[in-house]
Amino acid sequence: MAKLLVTGGAGFIGANFLQFWQQNNPDDIIVTLDALTYAGNKNNLASILNESWFTFVHGSICDQALVESLLLEHDIDTLVHFAAESHVDRSITGPDAFIETNIVGTHTLLKAAKKIWINENKKQHHLFHHVSTDEVYGTLAADDPAFNEDTPYAPNSPYAASKAASDHLVRSYHHTYGLRVTTSNCSNNYGPYQFPEKLLPLCMLNILSGKALPIYGDGTQIRDWLYVDDHNRGIELVIKKGRLGETYNVGGNNERANIDVVNLLCELFDSRFAADTELASRFPDSPCAKGISAKTLITYVTDRPGHDTRYAINATKIMNELGYAPVEDFNSGLNKTIDWYLNNESWWRSILDGSYQQ
Repeated sequence: MAKLLVTGGAGFIGANFLQFWQQNNPDDIIVTLDALTYAGNKNNLASILNESWFTFVHGSICDQALVESLLLEHDIDTLVHFAAESHVDRSITGPDAFIETNIVGTHTLLKAAKKIWINENKKQHHLFHHVSTDEVYGTLAADDPAFNEDTPYAPNSPYAASKAASDHLVRSYHHTYGLRVTTSNCSNNYGPYQFPEKLLPLCMLNILSGKALPIYGDGTQIRDWLYVDDHNRGIELVIKKGRLGETYNVGGNNERANIDVVNLLCELFDSRFAADTELASRFPDSPCAKGISAKTLITYVTDRPGHDTRYAINATKIMNELGYAPVEDFNSGLNKTIDWYLNNESWWRSILDGSYQQ
């Protein structure tokens, strides 16, 4: 039986990870630490808050004394670090929070883990797993090979730079102090519980409400799309089978331009409304309710400063070493995501009107 401390468990990927891990490891104990900033939503944990295997703690990863007390009190042997500021646009307008959470917060966790697991308790079997992003590698030209674990870091936004710094700190604590660590760098996640500032949930909810679908520049920026539970599947493999001190890239094998993603999303919503007349009564402001394609909402806006052209993950290492393979292709994952948002209207309505539980 493992005992996990999961940071950022009330966020998008963290909340999905908690449910994924418990379903696949039902005997384990999980504690989650979350500061419940704007993207942290306790409603994401509604289905597990009262479970005997789960403990929620409201607090900051920058509070070293709190982290140390949790490691000791719950005899934690595995720390899974999701907590991060992650929206590039926000990092451009307000980078300070990204430095504080992503760099200082990660270093605080590392200091606490070193103190409790190495200096004081000599806990031989421990693991600090750090969840990072492909954005640390910078950008790719159309004909460049995909990022692999040896690609030099070249972060282009304050967000990416803060994650790159945190990756280096994690690596240094392994090589300098002997902390047992692994790191995963993932591509663009999508799925249930994603905060509506990101491209897919933003466009889904705007289609339903008849609002513009903003596309940066010409929309040709390419991303590798990864369904959130395929990401969690990769993390589980790294935690259980990964080599200490190693980095593993987790991708979805789904490179697509942003405009193609939005066009496909519009087509799927057009089909949903055509097949289910109830949707028109639920969402009368959507053009789909009037038999008009959602594509009419597509609006091109000024490009983001320093917008990276292309991200792509080469997941050969995790596939060959650990047997990883994504289960969802983009169509199946996107349809699952649409289903979830249509079936959980109260969840996203509470975010849009500001009434969600903090």
